[in-house]
Amino acid sequence: MKRIIQLLALGLAVVSLHAAGPADKPNIVFILADDLGWKDTGYTGSDFYETPNLDRLAKGGMVFTAAYAGGANCQPSRACLMSGQYTPRHGVYAVGSTDRGPKNLQRMVPVPNRDGLAPEKVTLAKALKAAGYVTGIFGKWHLDGREGAPPEKQGFDTVFESGAGWTGKDPADPKGIFSVTRAAGGFMETNRDRPFFLYLPYYAIHGPLQARAATLARFRAKQPGAQHQRPLYAACTCDLDEGIGLLLQKMTDLGLDQNTLLIFTSDNGGTPQSSQEPLRGNKGCYYEGGIREPMIVRWPGVTRPGTRCDVPVISQDFYSTLLAAANAAAPKGQVLDGVSLAPLFKGETTLPRNAIFWHFPGYLDAPVIRGRDPVFRTRPVSVIRKGDWKLFLYHEEWQLDGGRAGLATNNAVELYNVAADIGERNNRALTDPARRDELLADLLDWLKSSHAVLPTRPNPAYNPTAAARKPGQKIKGDNQPSDTDN
Repeated sequence: MKRIIQLLALGLAVVSLHAAGPADKPNIVFILADDLGWKDTGYTGSDFYETPNLDRLAKGGMVFTAAYAGGANCQPSRACLMSGQYTPRHGVYAVGSTDRGPKNLQRMVPVPNRDGLAPEKVTLAKALKAAGYVTGIFGKWHLDGREGAPPEKQGFDTVFESGAGWTGKDPADPKGIFSVTRAAGGFMETNRDRPFFLYLPYYAIHGPLQARAATLARFRAKQPGAQHQRPLYAACTCDLDEGIGLLLQKMTDLGLDQNTLLIFTSDNGGTPQSSQEPLRGNKGCYYEGGIREPMIVRWPGVTRPGTRCDVPVISQDFYSTLLAAANAAAPKGQVLDGVSLAPLFKGETTLPRNAIFWHFPGYLDAPVIRGRDPVFRTRPVSVIRKGDWKLFLYHEEWQLDGGRAGLATNNAVELYNVAADIGERNNRALTDPARRDELLADLLDWLKSSHAVLPTRPNPAYNPTAAARKPGQKIKGDNQPSDTDN
């Protein structure tokens, strides 16, 4: 009997090894839209934009209703995705600078930003390449900067970064959507007989908004919706959707759709050109409209078509998820803050963690819809979502206006039940002190354990009476141009 048990164990080990073999690794296609908000697709309820291909993908896969970006704008969100880490660990908090907006209205000295993902970070692409995947990026990298590295030095075998997304010189493809899609399709065809990781971060719909003439003409002739009315925004979104549709068709034509894990999401919320109501805010803030994203997962044989998951997930989870799917080892010496979403793909409703977090220790100018103030998209803030609850800790008021002892009057903390109040209209910080104190303690513990750098020094240039500023107006003291696209 003992020998039989040993043989059975050996057989199970062989089966396990075979299941992890190269022939059984799924292909991975990761599609990342740029600045596409949670309410900007047909399947999430837009009353004007059209996304038929994404709508079909949603019906054929699993829709995540509480998917979050790791940062509220482009570069930090991508750094979280590619490193699997929260912002305190990689130091990429913003695009270019955390010192954005009129200096005389900043109460604290911001924590400096790292411009680019550190070359020593083991990116998701590096980890998958080490597991036997051929890797390719087609579109926007955005993690090199002064302190980063280009994608070919961060694990990508094939790199295609189309400049058409910014120049608009090709009227047939003004955002580079179709050139990027064709190149990605060629990559899949070339590598159809080996496991591949295709990272497809489109330039659309990031500004400047651009669209093909025929698409724009169609939306100019369409009856506006009650919430969304902008034809150019709609046309750019529609062109993006068509590009995704062409990629999906290419997968089917190549016979790859059944052995491919496909994920679609966006890097942050939509710009103020597109209302995200009932969500509050837009790109650059940490209210739901700035960080909640559309997300679809299709993995034949694992995810069930037409299902949805309401469990909160975040960009950092993709790293651990894709390593698990690829039977790949985690990099040694690099903390991964995310968890594998594989249990959710299979229909489970819990993950092995209690909360997710954000940390932004600086300033971004240009206000958002229903924002906290008329000047900044965000001021220094840390955020926790735990269960249905979400708490904001604003460091100016916390550190300069009495901290915990002043909570009754200093407005340092905001607390929302985002299940019952997805629009974050009812601040419960004073009416539910027990819940507030529980989440606040968890957030402070996380800031300490993640070695988060906090702004601590009052700004000597702070002088709110020096100049009046209207929303969107540039005044002396702005440290960068007011630009909601970054």
